[in-house]
Amino acid sequence: MAAAHLLEEIRSVGERLLRKLQGLPQAEPVELAAFSIIALFTATVLLLLLIACSCCCAHCCCPERTNRRVPVRPGKPR
Repeated sequence: MAAAHLLEEIRSVGERLLRKLQGLPQAEPVELAAFSIIALFTATVLLLLLIACSCCCAHCCCPERTNRRVPVRPGKPR
């Protein structure tokens, strides 16, 4: 039941967003600026999330090389 309610809520939000996008060409400049700021913020958050996930996956998939130290033994004097 909760899943159906969640899907209906997502669908409702999507329909409202679609209506707003369709009315955007006739919108006032203030509404255009507000929409642009929100869209830019959302795009920035998604880009940063993508970068963070790719950095995390790079460390998971490619193990870091460990610095292997080879002990140096003193040489025999000549």
